[in-house]
Amino acid sequence: QVSLAESGGGSFQAGVSLRLSCAASGYFYNTYSMAWFRSVHAKTREGVAAIDVDGNTSYQDSVKGRFIISLDKEKNTLYLQMNSLEPEDSAMYYCASEGVCDCTEGPYCLRRGVYGHWGQGTQVTVSS
Repeated sequence: QVSLAESGGGSFQAGVSLRLSCAASGYFYNTYSMAWFRSVHAKTREGVAAIDVDGNTSYQDSVKGRFIISLDKEKNTLYLQMNSLEPEDSAMYYCASEGVCDCTEGPYCLRRGVYGHWGQGTQVTVSS
């Protein structure tokens, strides 16, 4: 059974950096893509960053150059390094897995319907 547990959220000042983590169990990294999504006020989840089985990545335009997604296969953990935080980054951040996509083919890996399993989320609040 796949289990995803996000951590690293909290309240932060604009401009700082933080790293979100998603600890996974029961998951085969060489088979599926993974991603980070975010949601504001329980509205539609938007794709933030994704990584496919070959290590290719995709990013939402608003976070390109500031966020970095990475996967540590030995630790079974997905990360999202978030730099130069902005108040607009405030949201609930979710880890997603069991995606089947190729990040070199445009933004498809950032679509919610690609993924079959989700974590419970971690809240990030950024104040100016």
